[in-house]
Amino acid sequence: MDNGCLNGVIFLDLKKAFDCVDHDILLRKLYLYGSSPITLKWFKSYLSNRTQICKIERTMSREHTIRCGVPQGSNLEPLLFLVYINDLPRCLSHSSTSMFADDTNLTTNGGRSDEVITKLNVDLKEFINGCWPTG
Repeated sequence: MDNGCLNGVIFLDLKKAFDCVDHDILLRKLYLYGSSPITLKWFKSYLSNRTQICKIERTMSREHTIRCGVPQGSNLEPLLFLVYINDLPRCLSHSSTSMFADDTNLTTNGGRSDEVITKLNVDLKEFINGCWPTG
């Protein structure tokens, strides 16, 4: 509350965020950030041809190919996700962002509480409707 300004924050925890990463979009972003062809080939191999099986007690599912998401449990998981959403701050009109893995905060300020709430709502809608990477 410096100079009579009010601050507002939205704390987002993106549910199943790591599972939603589109491999083609991620590889395109890695290319745009300057990854070499050899590095891109490695990442494509790392992300491709992964499968999963679900086991409940003694029953196992069939093997399913994973078509999106980043491999969980690795040090690369949060880094790849951050590459995926790194351009989020550019598509918000009023808020600044703080991001760590799938936790994102939108922060803005204004002279009145209704102004702050309106700004946060606008940016939240922008995020939901247009900022989430889709290609």
